[in-house]
Amino acid sequence: MKFFAATALLLVCGATYASPKLYVFDCGALTISDITEFGLQPDETPVRELFVPCYLIQHERGLLLWDTGLPLRVAGKGRVPLEDGSMFYERSIVDQLAAMHIQPRDLTVAFSHLHLDHAGGANAFVKSRVLMQKAEWDAATKSNPPIFDTKLFDKLTHAKLTIIEGDYDVFGDGSVRIIYAPGHTPGHQTLLVNLAQTGPILLSGDLYHFRESRALRRVPVFNYDATASLRSIDAVEALVKETGATMWIEHDKALADTLKKAPEYYE
Repeated sequence: MKFFAATALLLVCGATYASPKLYVFDCGALTISDITEFGLQPDETPVRELFVPCYLIQHERGLLLWDTGLPLRVAGKGRVPLEDGSMFYERSIVDQLAAMHIQPRDLTVAFSHLHLDHAGGANAFVKSRVLMQKAEWDAATKSNPPIFDTKLFDKLTHAKLTIIEGDYDVFGDGSVRIIYAPGHTPGHQTLLVNLAQTGPILLSGDLYHFRESRALRRVPVFNYDATASLRSIDAVEALVKETGATMWIEHDKALADTLKKAPEYYE
């Protein structure tokens, strides 16, 4: 019996887990030529390639997919030109999940925010339960600002949407918590996952893009609200200190190269 089929059987029988499991998926890469847009000078970091992750959290009460990677149309197409850079996506998140016998209907989905490298696969999850930060959804669907490509997630209007406001305890036991951190976008958020063996992990969303962004306390010039971004940085860093969490800067390729990828996991 495949791993997730066995998991489903255990859940039906009432078995529980000591803590969630965290899976890391490769959902693409971005190369960028001008890092000044990110608030950094060219000589402040040699990094020009950003990792694009998706994460799956397995909990006894369900499965949470955090972010959906680059647009699915990019998958398998080689290097695709992008303004000031390019995109590369070898295998779509839908196919990677299917290989683990997971379908969109099995999932709850949440997004750090709705930029194309985090919500690129959103429309494939119309049969999922979707947790959506109200400020993000309002900005994306009511004012239609140019920072979003609404065609990537417009089908979510037909999904099982749960609108949240602020922090949110995903499974009701404190093990997986959405932390509201606006500024990069109106409804940007991070995710705190408490793992029994690994310890707490804070998934940064786009609170930072580079290690230097964190060290120098810099934010992109294209952020929705720079002042709010800095307030969110202070609040999240205080939470990291309080909980002893390890922050994973989601776009940090050097970090990503060291991480186990699904179907391996952290617990």
